[in-house]
Amino acid sequence: MKIRRILATAVAAAVTTPVVFLSAAPAFADTKPSPASTQKPAQGEDDEPPTLDELKAAVALAQKEYDDAVVALDRARTAVDALEKPDHPLRAAVTEAQGKAGKAADAKTAADTALTEAEQAEEDLPDDAGDEQKKAAAEAVKTAKETAEKAAADKTAADEVLRLASKDLADASVAASQVFHRAEVAKEEASRKLDDAKEELAFHEDMVGACEPDEAVQIDLSGPKKVTAGEPAVFSMRVTNASDRALDLVDVYADALRDPAPGEDTDEETDFEKWTIPVEWSSADVLEWTPVGDAFETIEVGKLAKGAHYDVKLRLTVDADAPAGGGSVFAFGQYENNDGTCGISLDGGHANFDVLAAKGDKPTPTPTPTPSPSTSTPAPATTTGGNTGTTQQGGSSTTPVTTGGTLAATGANDVLPQLGLAAAGAVALGAGAMVVARRRKAGAQA
Repeated sequence: MKIRRILATAVAAAVTTPVVFLSAAPAFADTKPSPASTQKPAQGEDDEPPTLDELKAAVALAQKEYDDAVVALDRARTAVDALEKPDHPLRAAVTEAQGKAGKAADAKTAADTALTEAEQAEEDLPDDAGDEQKKAAAEAVKTAKETAEKAAADKTAADEVLRLASKDLADASVAASQVFHRAEVAKEEASRKLDDAKEELAFHEDMVGACEPDEAVQIDLSGPKKVTAGEPAVFSMRVTNASDRALDLVDVYADALRDPAPGEDTDEETDFEKWTIPVEWSSADVLEWTPVGDAFETIEVGKLAKGAHYDVKLRLTVDADAPAGGGSVFAFGQYENNDGTCGISLDGGHANFDVLAAKGDKPTPTPTPTPSPSTSTPAPATTTGGNTGTTQQGGSSTTPVTTGGTLAATGANDVLPQLGLAAAGAVALGAGAMVVARRRKAGAQA
């Protein structure tokens, strides 16, 4: 999938150079796939997203290339099959040469036999044979020898004709097979390009009318600078409505990754799941630690009044066997109003930390059961408590409090896309991944 490749490529940079990611997150989030027929712009050039017409043209071009590849493959297959038919000129030439070579071989065998008999007859002459008999026997040997030599020469010539004809046929067969193989490869490549072009067009069409970048939802994250493997670490997340109006539905996606260890190379085949750090959340409304799912499952804050904020605790538990290194926790927000307006935050919350190797006997963290994809946490009642117990944005609070917020359940992951790179997707596309989740969820609920 093209989207998967985009995620993998972007994440490979993001998890190895988090600072680069922070500065480039908006570009990742806002960039849409480019047409299959276009080349990546040179460094420093503007990377404008393709238009709908450009994507349609790319699909049309890819379709033509695919159709041409199919025709070329059919022709190549026909050429290979034709060489197997007896009436093909090259095969007919081989057949003819085989016949002549066979006759020449028979003639040589007969001539050799005649020579042997003539020589034997000359040898068997009686002692009292006359001069005439001896002369006739010698002439017979001479004639048989000349005939045998000519038959040998004819056979050599016939064999050479057969060799050349066979070589021509073999060369043609190899060439036809090579053309057929290249045609097969070209067809497969054209098919891939066509699939990519169609996918990019579908992605563009699916994104039409999607939320625009909007910093109405502001997220601040803070927490410990050092996290010990195997031991839980708690971070504070504050979700603030920074707009000039109430937001009817606010979602937040949060996840965490540890940095690759030295020597752990990344490419588009990398399984980023092994670097994902489990994240759980709780709040004043949901006191129990609740896992954040791995299928773009979101924390639905619900309605958030103008200027209000909602505090959430995020608990991370790095695998006890994880090596020392670095890690990061990140979050992105979005909102959707009843009047159809919506927005996504590109500048999400982010916090880096050092991962320390487990001390002594590695503790075994208590596993938190992951909720079934078809179930969700019941939505708590609306709270309108004050700011008691909260700190300034980005600070930590021992008791999360909501102001004008309604915390709903985590998003139903049975309707959200399973790309297999959920955490990586959030890093690579930022809030853009949230858009996909929102649209998929909205479509399922319609």
